[in-house]
Amino acid sequence: MYENFLVTDRWTGEDLHCRWKANIVAIATRHADAVDIRFDVNNKPMWVAMPCNAWVEQKRRTGKVITDYLAAQTAGHYLKAIIEEGYDAAREMYTMSTEEVLEHLDAVLAEARQQGSIPSLPIIGDIQETSFVPTPSRQT
Repeated sequence: MYENFLVTDRWTGEDLHCRWKANIVAIATRHADAVDIRFDVNNKPMWVAMPCNAWVEQKRRTGKVITDYLAAQTAGHYLKAIIEEGYDAAREMYTMSTEEVLEHLDAVLAEARQQGSIPSLPIIGDIQETSFVPTPSRQT
Protein backbone atom coordinates (compact mmCIF):
# COMPACT_ATOMS: atom_id res chain seq x y z
CA MET A 1 0.00 0.00 0.00
CA TYR A 2 2.13 2.90 1.27
CA GLU A 3 5.57 1.40 1.87
CA ASN A 4 6.47 1.71 -1.81
CA PHE A 5 4.32 3.86 -4.08
CA LEU A 6 4.30 6.30 -6.98
CA VAL A 7 2.68 9.73 -6.82
CA THR A 8 2.68 12.78 -9.08
CA ASP A 9 3.74 16.15 -7.68
CA ARG A 10 0.80 18.53 -8.01
CA TRP A 11 2.84 21.55 -9.10
CA THR A 12 5.65 20.12 -11.22
CA GLY A 13 3.91 17.06 -12.64
CA GLU A 14 7.02 15.07 -11.70
CA ASP A 15 6.53 11.39 -10.94
CA LEU A 16 7.85 10.62 -7.46
CA HIS A 17 8.82 7.17 -6.23
CA CYS A 18 8.37 6.98 -2.45
CA ARG A 19 9.90 4.08 -0.51
CA TRP A 20 9.75 3.45 3.21
CA LYS A 21 13.20 3.10 4.77
CA ALA A 22 12.92 3.14 8.58
CA ASN A 23 11.03 3.95 11.76
CA ILE A 24 13.21 5.75 14.29
CA VAL A 25 12.28 6.82 17.82
CA ALA A 26 13.00 10.55 17.76
CA ILE A 27 13.64 10.76 21.50
CA ALA A 28 17.12 9.34 20.89
CA THR A 29 17.97 11.31 17.75
CA ARG A 30 16.43 14.75 18.25
CA HIS A 31 14.95 14.67 21.77
CA ALA A 32 11.40 14.83 20.47
CA ASP A 33 8.38 12.89 21.71
CA ALA A 34 7.78 11.35 18.30
CA VAL A 35 8.54 8.51 15.95
CA ASP A 36 10.23 9.60 12.73
CA ILE A 37 9.31 7.60 9.65
CA ARG A 38 11.87 7.88 6.86
CA PHE A 39 11.02 7.60 3.19
CA ASP A 40 13.17 8.05 0.13
CA VAL A 41 11.38 10.27 -2.38
CA ASN A 42 13.22 9.89 -5.69
CA ASN A 43 16.27 8.88 -3.60
CA LYS A 44 16.09 11.99 -1.37
CA PRO A 45 15.30 11.58 2.34
CA MET A 46 11.89 12.71 3.55
CA TRP A 47 10.80 12.33 7.16
CA VAL A 48 7.32 12.21 8.64
CA ALA A 49 7.24 12.78 12.41
CA MET A 50 4.36 11.15 14.26
CA PRO A 51 3.75 12.23 17.88
CA CYS A 52 3.97 9.46 20.48
CA ASN A 53 0.70 10.74 21.92
CA ALA A 54 -1.03 9.23 18.87
CA TRP A 55 -0.09 5.75 20.14
CA VAL A 56 -1.64 6.57 23.53
CA GLU A 57 -4.79 8.02 21.95
CA GLN A 58 -5.23 5.05 19.60
CA LYS A 59 -4.93 2.63 22.53
CA ARG A 60 -7.43 4.71 24.56
CA ARG A 61 -10.02 4.94 21.79
CA THR A 62 -9.80 1.39 20.35
CA GLY A 63 -7.84 -0.74 22.81
CA LYS A 64 -5.38 -1.57 20.03
CA VAL A 65 -1.83 -0.37 19.42
CA ILE A 66 -0.18 1.16 16.38
CA THR A 67 2.40 -1.35 15.15
CA ASP A 68 5.58 -0.39 13.31
CA TYR A 69 3.99 -1.63 10.08
CA LEU A 70 0.87 0.42 10.66
CA ALA A 71 2.90 3.53 11.55
CA ALA A 72 4.82 3.26 8.27
CA GLN A 73 1.60 2.76 6.29
CA THR A 74 -0.02 5.74 8.05
CA ALA A 75 2.98 7.99 7.38
CA GLY A 76 3.06 6.85 3.75
CA HIS A 77 -0.64 7.65 3.36
CA TYR A 78 0.01 11.12 4.80
CA LEU A 79 3.06 11.64 2.55
CA LYS A 80 1.08 10.71 -0.54
CA ALA A 81 -1.73 13.08 0.46
CA ILE A 82 0.55 16.08 1.04
CA ILE A 83 2.36 15.52 -2.26
CA GLU A 84 -0.95 15.38 -4.10
CA GLU A 85 -2.07 18.55 -2.29
CA GLY A 86 1.08 20.45 -3.27
CA TYR A 87 3.60 20.03 -0.48
CA ASP A 88 6.72 22.15 0.00
CA ALA A 89 9.32 20.00 -1.77
CA ALA A 90 12.20 21.91 -0.12
CA ARG A 91 11.31 20.55 3.33
CA GLU A 92 12.82 17.30 4.56
CA MET A 93 10.55 16.83 7.56
CA TYR A 94 6.82 17.04 8.07
CA THR A 95 5.19 16.78 11.49
CA MET A 96 1.78 15.23 11.88
CA SER A 97 -0.60 16.18 14.67
CA THR A 98 -2.21 13.46 16.77
CA GLU A 99 -5.51 14.12 14.98
CA GLU A 100 -3.84 13.77 11.56
CA VAL A 101 -2.25 10.47 12.60
CA LEU A 102 -5.61 9.09 13.70
CA GLU A 103 -7.38 10.29 10.52
CA HIS A 104 -4.76 8.76 8.21
CA LEU A 105 -4.63 5.62 10.38
CA ASP A 106 -8.39 5.18 9.98
CA ALA A 107 -8.07 5.63 6.21
CA VAL A 108 -5.29 3.01 6.02
CA LEU A 109 -7.28 0.55 8.13
CA ALA A 110 -10.38 1.05 5.96
CA GLU A 111 -8.32 0.43 2.83
CA ALA A 112 -6.69 -2.63 4.41
CA ARG A 113 -10.09 -4.08 5.27
CA GLN A 114 -11.08 -3.82 1.62
CA GLN A 115 -7.87 -5.56 0.54
CA GLY A 116 -7.97 -8.17 3.28
CA SER A 117 -4.80 -7.20 5.18
CA ILE A 118 -2.04 -4.69 5.69
CA PRO A 119 1.05 -5.72 3.70
CA SER A 120 4.21 -6.39 5.66
CA LEU A 121 7.18 -4.10 5.30
CA PRO A 122 10.19 -5.28 3.30
CA ILE A 123 13.30 -6.44 5.14
CA ILE A 124 16.17 -4.12 4.33
CA GLY A 125 19.73 -5.41 4.36
CA ASP A 126 21.28 -8.85 4.58
CA ILE A 127 19.58 -11.61 6.52
CA GLN A 128 21.88 -13.89 8.48
CA GLU A 129 21.24 -17.60 8.43
CA THR A 130 21.74 -17.83 12.19
CA SER A 131 19.77 -16.13 14.91
CA PHE A 132 22.79 -15.23 17.04
CA VAL A 133 25.72 -12.90 16.64
CA PRO A 134 28.85 -15.00 16.06
CA THR A 135 31.40 -14.80 18.84
CA PRO A 136 34.59 -16.82 19.20
CA SER A 137 32.89 -19.18 21.68
CA ARG A 138 29.90 -19.78 19.37
CA GLN A 139 31.72 -20.29 16.09
CA THR A 140 31.90 -23.88 14.91
